[in-house]
Amino acid sequence: MSEKTIFQKIIDREIPAPLVYEDDLVAAFNDVNPQAPIHVLIVPKKLIPRVGEAVAEDQATLGALLLAAGKIADKLGIKDRSKGFRLVINHGKDAGESVPHMHVHLLAGRGLDWPPG
Repeated sequence: MSEKTIFQKIIDREIPAPLVYEDDLVAAFNDVNPQAPIHVLIVPKKLIPRVGEAVAEDQATLGALLLAAGKIADKLGIKDRSKGFRLVINHGKDAGESVPHMHVHLLAGRGLDWPPG
């Protein structure tokens, strides 16, 4: 068995982190290295190493990640159109992936230019 990711350790409560949101399929917490005033990581409880490795059986979990994003945005008061938020999923080193446990970044609280970077 491979070593748990830091996200799995947070989900399993081995590493303390206040949860912003949790349900049966996902957990969400603030990023320790925020790239915006609001930067929440939404993580599936089931280990999916990266989005490109998800399979058909992961469909409900993938949907749960996006539904959780909307609930979190509403809770944080950023769901309305005048404020808004961005969701980002990285796949692979060149895309900025640093933890091999798929997750969605919810970013908000400042203008987010396009294209990024």
